Amino acid sequence: MTVRRWPYAIERLARHHDREAFSCGTPDLDRYFRELVGQEERKRVTVAYVAVVSGSATVAGFYTLAARTIPYPDLPAELKRRLPRYEVIPATLIGRLAVDTNHQGRGLGGFLLVDALKRSLAESERVGSWAVVVDAKDDTGSSFYRKFGFIPFPDKPLRLFLPMQTIAKLPN
Repeated sequence: MTVRRWPYAIERLARHHDREAFSCGTPDLDRYFRELVGQEERKRVTVAYVAVVSGSATVAGFYTLAARTIPYPDLPAELKRRLPRYEVIPATLIGRLAVDTNHQGRGLGGFLLVDALKRSLAESERVGSWAVVVDAKDDTGSSFYRKFGFIPFPDKPLRLFLPMQTIAKLPN
């Protein structure tokens, strides 16, 4: 029996990573990753992580994390009962998540998402964050996140969240 080794490692985005070669098939995401993510990191508005082909600077995928708040009225009624009635609830935003076309169809998107969720959970123990929030680009993206248990906001079906309590129950 042959055991296939996972060919990717997750790292903080750094200068040596090859951003120019990255192409996920969505021009806005490609442009963001090539031209803007570094600026946003320097301004401390986001933190980017990349999946690289092990032992290289080739970026196979990436995601970004940032602080976010959820307006209390936006939450489903059944969850509001269990939360303090603050104007906003602290959260973590997965701002962008994309996989290079050469690496799509291998489960890398799910691997990146789970890494982002676990990293967000670990950080929530240092700085409070009740949930992870994503803004899906379309119904396909929404379906991807729903497979991982994300819940759509009642009035914004492409904005979804996953409570940290649920993330804490994910298998290691």
